Amino acid sequence: MAAIISADNVAKIFRQRVRQPGVLGAFRDFVAPVSKPVKAVDGISFAIQPGEAVGYLGPNGAGKSTMIKMLTGILAPSSGTVTVLGRHPQQERVANAREIGAVFGQRTQLWWELPLSESFELHRRMYRVPEPVFQRNRADLIDMMELSSFIGRPVRHLSLGQRMRAEIAMALMHDPKILFLDEPTIGLDVVAKDVVRKFLTRINRERGTTIILTTHDLQDIEEICPRLIMVDEGKLLFDGSIADLRVTFGAKRRLTLEFAHDPGHVELADAEPLAGEGAVREFLLPDDNRSLVQLIGALPAGSDLRDVRLHEPGIEEIIRTHYQSKVPA
Repeated sequence: MAAIISADNVAKIFRQRVRQPGVLGAFRDFVAPVSKPVKAVDGISFAIQPGEAVGYLGPNGAGKSTMIKMLTGILAPSSGTVTVLGRHPQQERVANAREIGAVFGQRTQLWWELPLSESFELHRRMYRVPEPVFQRNRADLIDMMELSSFIGRPVRHLSLGQRMRAEIAMALMHDPKILFLDEPTIGLDVVAKDVVRKFLTRINRERGTTIILTTHDLQDIEEICPRLIMVDEGKLLFDGSIADLRVTFGAKRRLTLEFAHDPGHVELADAEPLAGEGAVREFLLPDDNRSLVQLIGALPAGSDLRDVRLHEPGIEEIIRTHYQSKVPA
């Protein structure tokens, strides 16, 4: 199956002004400004198949938003090739826009003074959505995103969570094949985040909408996206599943054993002991396929084991550990 989105050795370079100190430096800046190249995206390649939900992850300044802007046609790559639905997004921006939806957490496409229902109607006219398709999508999206209680209110009267749910609904009103989401849950409370996550998962599963999601809330990635693309300093670090991420960055499972009484010294084959006292012992488990039964079965006879708890490292813990390892001691 042909990829719906592809990036082939894509780079984006911006020019950054270099300020020179002092009055003389200010004069030089005016007469002969000096700039230096800054690589926001540095030779990234990937391919995304129709119906995938992909998290695009990295720290601030990693080039996430720059890549999204190239995929949506806002920016053109400095080198390499980007294709979306078989098109070059910047060269065929209007045709591309008709088949994609985009939501930027810091920008709104809703009309501030108008009722939400009229924003939807304006969107229908701009995208020339056939009336039967619009009415069907409108009813479905209002129901799935729980918009009915405020559909008639002016957008300026809506809470942040209500506006974001409306933004996502409007981005899907014209049946796009791809939905780009840049920080869609930023600033939302727990309830609003849960509604958005469940909705995106449902849209991806039931409609087959391809989703590209950038976020700093790693629970978004865990709940919505089976695949993760991780970037840093403009370069691709990882592309695969969360399970593969654990292996790649060496995140280990943590095992807690609770005994009926202090067992004294306890060893598990190839497991690294952590702090433990009294009746509780903790271990980092080896990166292999041995089951807990095999590990615990190696305990000495007579060990009065009462409870076993296994902690699987979450994506946030894995990535935090990776970035901390880059900081010089």
